[in-house]
Amino acid sequence: MREMVFVTGNKGKFGEAKEILAAKDIELIQNKDGYPELQEDELEPIAAYGAKYCAEKLKHPVMVDDSGLFINALNGFPGPYSAFVEEYLGNQKVLKLMGDESDRAAVFKSVIGYCEPGGEPVTFTGTVEGEIAHEERGSGGFGYDPIFEYNGNTFGELGAEEKNKMSHRKRALDKFFDWLD
Repeated sequence: MREMVFVTGNKGKFGEAKEILAAKDIELIQNKDGYPELQEDELEPIAAYGAKYCAEKLKHPVMVDDSGLFINALNGFPGPYSAFVEEYLGNQKVLKLMGDESDRAAVFKSVIGYCEPGGEPVTFTGTVEGEIAHEERGSGGFGYDPIFEYNGNTFGELGAEEKNKMSHRKRALDKFFDWLD
């Protein structure tokens, strides 16, 4: 079994990735130390920097995940600032920002950054297109899951097993597996 460190303080991200990676015979170890996050408009440079920084610091193969919710009507906001916005504003205030917007299109994006000590980082991007619901629905998932609607259900309504079959993180991890093999 291959071993890899996943640097994240987000227990939801870790649990989702651990379950997905276990199917590929990869044991994931969580490290909650974090890393300095670049202030960028895109997720890829943030994930690449984080993976390289952590691989050098921990002297171990490292994976990081930088994810964001990009809402069309809000010009891509919160995007790379999604964790900050979720922590300080939460879903209800995001829904309030959306108000009566008719364009509710949004993209959930996950970028997996991977690096081995002394190596260069690689990134793998996964996306899911959906919409922002008019209210929170479902008690599953974490973060924006209860307000992100995909094919009529929010991620919060799907349950972990169903969400893990098609989430943005799953799509990014599938690309990572293809590269790893």
